[in-house]
Amino acid sequence: MNRALAALPLMAFLSLALLFGLYGLKHDPHVVPDALVGQPVPALTLAKLESGEPIALRARVKGPALINFFASWCAPCIEEAPALMALKDAGVRIIGLDYKDSPAAVRAFLSRSGDPYEVVLSDPDGAAGIEFGASGFPETFVVNGRGVIVAKYAGPLTPEIADRLLAKAQTP
Repeated sequence: MNRALAALPLMAFLSLALLFGLYGLKHDPHVVPDALVGQPVPALTLAKLESGEPIALRARVKGPALINFFASWCAPCIEEAPALMALKDAGVRIIGLDYKDSPAAVRAFLSRSGDPYEVVLSDPDGAAGIEFGASGFPETFVVNGRGVIVAKYAGPLTPEIADRLLAKAQTP
């Protein structure tokens, strides 16, 4: 009887390890469930990076468009910069939300990596990131023509991923 009780914690641990291991094998870490998918763009007013002018995000985002959270200190943001520039060259509208960064650092980042954004809005205290439920950077939200978020992607975009995401913005 004591032997069975002694083995119980080990059996519980092995069962949990198996359960979480199987989940991890089938779970794509870039697909992050988001409560905002299917909801309108949050009604936020953020300052334009260059002028400090307040911009109402919901009014500014006329889809299809991408809202891309980025930061100068984010290594994956550097990795996705060429894909964002290619999307801009293809006519995709991209709104940049600079997360917890200084204007000088953002300007230097965009000077080095290219500026794919129609407008860059500052989120110096991270309030917009919290409102969107952003959990890592870069993170991109796809907005359709009605101003509704139709998809979210965590991680650096590639042209293939962006095409797949933008297709969701085209469907009614």
